[in-house]
Amino acid sequence: MLKCLELLRMQRNYMCERLKTDVCGVMFDTLTADKARERLYSALDGNASQTALFTPNPEIVMIAEKDAEFKEILNGAELVVADGIGVIKAAKILKTPLPERIPGIELGEAMIRYCASKGDALPVYLLGGKPGVAEDAAKVLTEKYAGLFVCGTHDGYFDMSGGEEYEKVIAEINGKKAALVLVCVGAPKQEKWIAANREKLPCVRVFAGLGGSLDVFSGRSKRAPAFFCKFGLEWFYRLLKEPSRIGRMSRLPLFLVKAYKYKKKK
Repeated sequence: MLKCLELLRMQRNYMCERLKTDVCGVMFDTLTADKARERLYSALDGNASQTALFTPNPEIVMIAEKDAEFKEILNGAELVVADGIGVIKAAKILKTPLPERIPGIELGEAMIRYCASKGDALPVYLLGGKPGVAEDAAKVLTEKYAGLFVCGTHDGYFDMSGGEEYEKVIAEINGKKAALVLVCVGAPKQEKWIAANREKLPCVRVFAGLGGSLDVFSGRSKRAPAFFCKFGLEWFYRLLKEPSRIGRMSRLPLFLVKAYKYKKKK
Protein backbone atom coordinates (compact mmCIF):
# COMPACT_ATOMS: atom_id res chain seq x y z
CA MET A 1 0.00 0.00 0.00
CA LEU A 2 2.78 2.41 0.94
CA LYS A 3 4.57 1.64 -2.33
CA CYS A 4 1.40 2.40 -4.32
CA LEU A 5 0.96 5.71 -2.52
CA GLU A 6 4.58 6.63 -3.19
CA LEU A 7 4.19 5.78 -6.87
CA LEU A 8 1.04 7.89 -7.10
CA ARG A 9 2.80 10.80 -5.39
CA MET A 10 5.73 10.57 -7.80
CA GLN A 11 3.37 10.39 -10.79
CA ARG A 12 1.39 13.41 -9.55
CA ASN A 13 4.60 15.44 -9.04
CA TYR A 14 5.83 14.47 -12.49
CA MET A 15 2.56 15.52 -14.12
CA CYS A 16 2.66 18.86 -12.29
CA GLU A 17 6.19 19.44 -13.56
CA ARG A 18 5.07 18.65 -17.11
CA LEU A 19 2.24 21.19 -17.16
CA LYS A 20 2.53 23.54 -20.14
CA THR A 21 1.52 27.15 -20.69
CA ASP A 22 0.67 28.36 -24.18
CA VAL A 23 2.18 31.79 -24.87
CA CYS A 24 1.33 32.85 -28.42
CA GLY A 25 1.73 29.32 -29.74
CA VAL A 26 4.92 28.34 -27.88
CA MET A 27 4.43 25.87 -25.04
CA PHE A 28 6.39 26.77 -21.90
CA ASP A 29 6.92 24.42 -18.98
CA THR A 30 5.00 25.68 -15.96
CA LEU A 31 7.62 25.25 -13.28
CA THR A 32 10.02 27.14 -11.02
CA ALA A 33 13.76 27.56 -11.52
CA ASP A 34 14.37 25.01 -8.74
CA LYS A 35 12.27 22.40 -10.53
CA ALA A 36 13.96 23.18 -13.85
CA ARG A 37 17.37 22.59 -12.27
CA GLU A 38 16.18 19.33 -10.71
CA ARG A 39 15.05 18.02 -14.09
CA LEU A 40 18.31 19.01 -15.75
CA TYR A 41 20.41 17.39 -13.02
CA SER A 42 18.34 14.22 -13.32
CA ALA A 43 18.97 14.14 -17.08
CA LEU A 44 22.70 14.75 -16.57
CA ASP A 45 22.79 11.83 -14.15
CA GLY A 46 21.16 9.60 -16.76
CA ASN A 47 17.94 9.24 -14.79
CA ALA A 48 15.84 10.86 -17.52
CA SER A 49 15.75 10.78 -21.30
CA GLN A 50 18.04 12.92 -23.43
CA THR A 51 16.92 16.50 -22.83
CA ALA A 52 16.89 19.64 -24.94
CA LEU A 53 16.64 22.92 -23.03
CA PHE A 54 15.36 25.97 -24.90
CA THR A 55 14.86 29.42 -23.38
CA PRO A 56 12.66 31.58 -25.62
CA ASN A 57 12.25 35.32 -25.11
CA PRO A 58 9.59 37.44 -26.90
CA GLU A 59 11.76 37.85 -29.99
CA ILE A 60 12.15 34.08 -30.31
CA VAL A 61 8.41 33.49 -29.85
CA MET A 62 7.77 35.96 -32.66
CA ILE A 63 10.25 34.15 -34.91
CA ALA A 64 8.43 30.89 -34.18
CA GLU A 65 5.13 32.48 -35.19
CA LYS A 66 6.47 32.81 -38.76
CA ASP A 67 8.56 29.62 -38.84
CA ALA A 68 6.43 26.48 -38.43
CA GLU A 69 9.45 24.16 -38.29
CA PHE A 70 11.04 26.22 -35.54
CA LYS A 71 7.82 26.31 -33.52
CA GLU A 72 7.51 22.52 -33.80
CA ILE A 73 11.10 22.12 -32.55
CA LEU A 74 10.47 24.41 -29.57
CA ASN A 75 7.25 22.66 -28.65
CA GLY A 76 8.87 19.23 -28.95
CA ALA A 77 11.66 20.00 -26.50
CA GLU A 78 11.84 18.35 -23.09
CA LEU A 79 12.28 21.67 -21.26
CA VAL A 80 11.19 25.13 -22.43
CA VAL A 81 11.49 28.04 -19.98
CA ALA A 82 10.70 31.74 -20.18
CA ASP A 83 13.88 33.77 -20.57
CA GLY A 84 12.41 37.23 -20.93
CA ILE A 85 10.16 39.43 -18.83
CA GLY A 86 7.97 39.94 -21.90
CA VAL A 87 6.99 36.25 -21.90
CA ILE A 88 6.02 36.51 -18.23
CA LYS A 89 3.89 39.60 -18.93
CA ALA A 90 2.27 37.93 -21.96
CA ALA A 91 1.40 34.85 -19.88
CA LYS A 92 -0.37 37.13 -17.37
CA ILE A 93 -2.28 38.83 -20.18
CA LEU A 94 -3.40 35.38 -21.33
CA LYS A 95 -4.55 34.58 -17.76
CA THR A 96 -2.14 31.63 -17.60
CA PRO A 97 0.73 33.05 -15.52
CA LEU A 98 4.10 31.35 -15.37
CA PRO A 99 5.69 30.93 -11.91
CA GLU A 100 8.77 33.02 -12.68
CA ARG A 101 11.26 34.13 -15.30
CA ILE A 102 14.13 31.63 -15.64
CA PRO A 103 17.22 33.11 -17.33
CA GLY A 104 18.91 30.54 -19.56
CA ILE A 105 22.38 31.71 -18.60
CA GLU A 106 21.62 30.92 -14.95
CA LEU A 107 20.47 27.40 -15.80
CA GLY A 108 23.61 27.03 -17.93
CA GLU A 109 25.87 28.01 -15.08
CA ALA A 110 23.95 25.80 -12.66
CA MET A 111 24.61 22.83 -14.95
CA ILE A 112 28.27 23.81 -15.24
CA ARG A 113 28.54 23.78 -11.44
CA TYR A 114 26.80 20.42 -11.28
CA CYS A 115 29.09 18.90 -13.90
CA ALA A 116 32.10 20.25 -12.00
CA SER A 117 30.90 18.44 -8.88
CA LYS A 118 30.97 15.17 -10.86
CA GLY A 119 34.40 15.72 -12.44
CA ASP A 120 35.32 13.64 -15.50
CA ALA A 121 32.00 11.77 -15.23
CA LEU A 122 30.16 14.67 -16.91
CA PRO A 123 32.28 16.18 -19.71
CA VAL A 124 31.11 19.52 -21.13
CA TYR A 125 31.40 20.74 -24.73
CA LEU A 126 31.10 24.45 -25.60
CA LEU A 127 29.89 25.32 -29.10
CA GLY A 128 29.39 28.86 -30.36
CA GLY A 129 30.61 32.42 -30.32
CA LYS A 130 33.28 34.07 -32.43
CA PRO A 131 36.63 32.31 -32.83
CA GLY A 132 38.35 32.21 -29.45
CA VAL A 133 35.25 32.89 -27.33
CA ALA A 134 34.48 29.25 -26.46
CA GLU A 135 38.13 28.65 -25.56
CA ASP A 136 38.17 31.72 -23.30
CA ALA A 137 34.90 30.62 -21.69
CA ALA A 138 36.37 27.17 -21.02
CA LYS A 139 39.40 28.71 -19.34
CA VAL A 140 37.35 31.05 -17.15
CA LEU A 141 34.87 28.34 -16.14
CA THR A 142 37.50 25.71 -15.31
CA GLU A 143 39.32 28.25 -13.14
CA LYS A 144 36.06 29.17 -11.41
CA TYR A 145 34.75 25.64 -10.88
CA ALA A 146 37.26 23.10 -9.66
CA GLY A 147 36.69 19.67 -11.18
CA LEU A 148 34.99 20.93 -14.34
CA PHE A 149 36.05 18.95 -17.41
CA VAL A 150 35.54 20.88 -20.65
CA CYS A 151 36.25 18.16 -23.17
CA GLY A 152 36.11 20.37 -26.27
CA THR A 153 35.21 23.71 -27.81
CA HIS A 154 34.36 25.07 -31.23
CA ASP A 155 33.27 28.48 -32.49
CA GLY A 156 29.93 28.98 -34.20
CA TYR A 157 31.37 30.40 -37.42
CA PHE A 158 30.84 27.47 -39.74
CA ASP A 159 28.04 26.18 -41.94
CA MET A 160 25.62 24.70 -39.40
CA SER A 161 23.53 23.05 -42.09
CA GLY A 162 26.23 20.63 -43.21
CA GLY A 163 29.71 20.24 -44.62
CA GLU A 164 33.14 19.05 -43.49
CA GLU A 165 33.42 21.27 -40.42
CA TYR A 166 29.89 20.36 -39.42
CA GLU A 167 30.72 16.65 -39.46
CA LYS A 168 33.97 17.31 -37.63
CA VAL A 169 32.09 18.90 -34.71
CA ILE A 170 29.67 15.94 -34.51
CA ALA A 171 32.58 13.49 -34.53
CA GLU A 172 34.43 15.42 -31.84
CA ILE A 173 31.44 15.58 -29.48
CA ASN A 174 30.91 11.84 -29.91
CA GLY A 175 34.61 11.10 -29.56
CA LYS A 176 34.90 13.11 -26.36
CA LYS A 177 31.65 11.58 -25.02
CA ALA A 178 30.29 14.96 -23.96
CA ALA A 179 27.38 14.73 -21.51
CA LEU A 180 26.43 18.42 -21.69
CA VAL A 181 26.62 20.52 -24.85
CA LEU A 182 26.01 24.26 -24.69
CA VAL A 183 25.02 25.46 -28.17
CA CYS A 184 25.34 29.25 -28.29
CA VAL A 185 24.81 30.46 -31.85
CA GLY A 186 21.48 32.26 -31.51
CA ALA A 187 17.92 31.32 -32.40
CA PRO A 188 16.62 29.65 -34.44
CA LYS A 189 19.95 28.25 -35.64
CA GLN A 190 20.93 26.65 -32.33
CA GLU A 191 17.57 24.96 -31.79
CA LYS A 192 17.49 23.63 -35.36
CA TRP A 193 21.05 22.30 -35.02
CA ILE A 194 20.13 20.47 -31.82
CA ALA A 195 16.99 18.98 -33.36
CA ALA A 196 18.90 17.83 -36.44
CA ASN A 197 21.75 16.21 -34.52
CA ARG A 198 20.53 14.89 -31.20
CA GLU A 199 20.02 11.37 -32.54
CA LYS A 200 23.57 11.42 -33.94
CA LEU A 201 24.88 12.27 -30.45
CA PRO A 202 23.60 9.54 -28.11
CA CYS A 203 26.33 10.32 -25.56
CA VAL A 204 24.86 13.76 -24.88
CA ARG A 205 22.43 13.86 -21.98
CA VAL A 206 21.53 17.55 -22.14
CA PHE A 207 21.66 20.06 -25.01
CA ALA A 208 21.15 23.69 -24.06
CA GLY A 209 20.51 26.48 -26.58
CA LEU A 210 21.88 29.51 -24.75
CA GLY A 211 22.42 32.32 -27.24
CA GLY A 212 25.17 34.71 -26.15
CA SER A 213 26.02 32.95 -22.88
CA LEU A 214 29.56 32.06 -23.94
CA ASP A 215 30.34 35.75 -24.41
CA VAL A 216 29.37 36.32 -20.78
CA PHE A 217 31.14 33.21 -19.48
CA SER A 218 34.31 34.27 -21.31
CA GLY A 219 34.21 37.75 -19.79
CA ARG A 220 33.82 39.49 -23.14
CA SER A 221 30.32 40.65 -22.21
CA LYS A 222 28.75 41.42 -18.85
CA ARG A 223 25.30 40.68 -17.53
CA ALA A 224 23.23 43.50 -16.17
CA PRO A 225 23.79 44.40 -12.49
CA ALA A 226 21.67 42.51 -9.94
CA PHE A 227 19.16 45.36 -9.60
CA PHE A 228 18.24 45.19 -13.31
CA CYS A 229 18.02 41.38 -13.22
CA LYS A 230 15.81 41.36 -10.12
CA PHE A 231 13.21 43.67 -11.65
CA GLY A 232 13.25 42.21 -15.15
CA LEU A 233 15.07 45.20 -16.64
CA GLU A 234 18.01 43.46 -18.29
CA TRP A 235 16.62 44.55 -21.66
CA PHE A 236 16.77 48.19 -20.53
CA TYR A 237 20.36 47.81 -19.32
CA ARG A 238 21.38 46.30 -22.67
CA LEU A 239 19.67 49.17 -24.45
CA LEU A 240 21.60 51.68 -22.35
CA LYS A 241 24.85 49.91 -23.20
CA GLU A 242 23.95 49.33 -26.85
CA PRO A 243 21.53 51.99 -28.17
CA SER A 244 21.67 50.31 -31.58
CA ARG A 245 19.42 47.57 -30.11
CA ILE A 246 16.45 49.96 -30.11
CA GLY A 247 15.00 48.28 -33.21
CA ARG A 248 14.96 44.86 -31.50
CA MET A 249 13.68 46.29 -28.22
CA SER A 250 10.76 47.95 -29.97
CA ARG A 251 9.37 44.49 -30.66
CA LEU A 252 8.43 43.99 -26.99
CA PRO A 253 5.33 46.25 -27.08
CA LEU A 254 4.33 44.58 -30.37
CA PHE A 255 4.67 41.19 -28.68
CA LEU A 256 2.35 42.23 -25.85
CA VAL A 257 -0.18 43.47 -28.42
CA LYS A 258 0.04 40.05 -30.08
CA ALA A 259 -0.66 38.45 -26.70
CA TYR A 260 -3.90 40.44 -26.38
CA LYS A 261 -4.91 39.39 -29.91
CA TYR A 262 -4.00 35.77 -29.19
CA LYS A 263 -6.18 35.89 -26.07
CA LYS A 264 -9.18 36.95 -28.16
CA LYS A 265 -8.65 34.04 -30.56
CA LYS A 266 -8.58 31.41 -27.81
